Amino acid sequence: MTPTAVDVVLPCLDEAGALPWVLGRIPAGWRAVVVDNGSTDGSARIAADLGATVVPEPRRGFGAACHAGLLAADAEFVCFCDCDGSLDPGLLPGFVAQLVSGDADLVLGRRRPVAPGAFPPHARAGNVALARMLRRRTGLRLRDLGPLRAARREALLGLGMTDRRSGYPLETVVLAADAGWRIAERDVVYHPRTGRSKVTGTWRGTWHAVRDMRAVLAAPPRPAGDLVDAR
Repeated sequence: MTPTAVDVVLPCLDEAGALPWVLGRIPAGWRAVVVDNGSTDGSARIAADLGATVVPEPRRGFGAACHAGLLAADAEFVCFCDCDGSLDPGLLPGFVAQLVSGDADLVLGRRRPVAPGAFPPHARAGNVALARMLRRRTGLRLRDLGPLRAARREALLGLGMTDRRSGYPLETVVLAADAGWRIAERDVVYHPRTGRSKVTGTWRGTWHAVRDMRAVLAAPPRPAGDLVDAR
């Protein structure tokens, strides 16, 4: 691959403590696109000092940050990774290799926690419930809806994601399934995050995330002509 063939989108909200480790794990030759979603702890400056491309996104929301990064990317392949130190972007070459080989159109990381507290019970319960609802909606038998993922940029843009909150990752999977994409999972190590989670760190945060995602699943399938086949 050429050095600009892969961009890694990293949604960021006050992740100063984790950024050095995360950015230090970006594969050589790949570009880190840190989307600053209103940080007040100097995250944007730290990311820029460490060589990342920093994209400001003032609209709060995980989906807003993800989509801003997707729009800012210009590589053929785009990966997404949390910026809190819980996931290792150094694992992403294996994801992209599956895309290049034609084995998959969208590759998702199945989180395998390595320490107590890495995947708290409320977050795990919400994830299981959503996986079941996703199966009923699409027929996909996925075991996780984790944020470490990879796909081709133009194909992702063609799906036309509209959610700008916690439902964005799930909406991507739903639309990809509706378009007939081949979706694969890879086991990935899941570490305790650095700092407090803004989404699933509490039962309340998990409930809000599940609510956003239930709305995605409740939406009727789009007409086939509105979706893009990744192949």
